[in-house]
Amino acid sequence: MKFLLAVLIIVAGATVAPDAQHARLFDPRQLGELEGPDRVAWQRPDRIMDELGIAEGSIVADLGAGGGWFTVRLAERVGPNGLVYAEDIQQEMLEAIRRRVQRVGFQNRVVLKLGTAIDPRLPPRALDAALIVDAYHELEQPVPLLKNLAASLKADGRLGIVNAKKDGGGPGPPMEQRIDAERVIRDAERAGLKLQSRGDFLRYQYFLMFVRATP
Repeated sequence: MKFLLAVLIIVAGATVAPDAQHARLFDPRQLGELEGPDRVAWQRPDRIMDELGIAEGSIVADLGAGGGWFTVRLAERVGPNGLVYAEDIQQEMLEAIRRRVQRVGFQNRVVLKLGTAIDPRLPPRALDAALIVDAYHELEQPVPLLKNLAASLKADGRLGIVNAKKDGGGPGPPMEQRIDAERVIRDAERAGLKLQSRGDFLRYQYFLMFVRATP
């Protein structure tokens, strides 16, 4: 999923480029670029999880999970009684996550999901929270995807969307690929979600939190 979330991918001894039909997708061969030593400082994952109310025992989803940078942090937060669905539409990314969670011993807390451009294929009304970090600009059909995602949220479930600001500089996709927050809000409303809050605590990104318009 992303300007986002990573680790070097090797499949059958060769690197694999993104599907030509999905030109926006982050190239798995460049995953290492997403995990600079300063990412924790500017990404503030703990603050994002706090805003979404993610706690021990929560059931959450990381959409466009990439190499699993955020996935493992979610898994640590929810603990052994929680569950993280790590979703991506590139199998190479899921293989990277599989290896990562095995290394840190979180394989029993993480379920890998191969989604599609319009459906993350998550169980209905199961999620306390879902998160899309640094991947919104890659979505080819955001409204149907968000509509399907909304159906997977519990009545009080929250969706957090974090993406690079158009005027934020810093790490992220090229400026011409960035999507402003108002566009995301309009897409979400069309998908049956409503904006609950927005945060300005990130230096280079905006944070938007949505809930279902009809619980």
